[in-house]
Amino acid sequence: MDDSDSTKDTILAVILVISTLAMVVRLWQDWIVAVSTGLMMISLAGLILSLCRKIKRLEKSIAARERTMRINLEEVSKHVNQRCDAMSDEVEDVIEALSRRVYR
Repeated sequence: MDDSDSTKDTILAVILVISTLAMVVRLWQDWIVAVSTGLMMISLAGLILSLCRKIKRLEKSIAARERTMRINLEEVSKHVNQRCDAMSDEVEDVIEALSRRVYR
């Protein structure tokens, strides 16, 4: 999925640059305007592609953090359950000891 998105973004950037160059063809008499417009569109396309890559890296980072948090939460939950079980066993032992003393 990432490859198709990356390919799609690249194709759109190429279309942006080509359409800009096609638009600028009429301005070749003033070559400074034509070159600066072309460079502006190339830099805009590069900026868009760079932003897309950064967003993908951010999504991967968020997914990794979410996995880590989920694993940590599961470990904490297991630890709390073990503690609760141990505590309930201790309470049951104390209750049994008290009930044996009451019957004596």
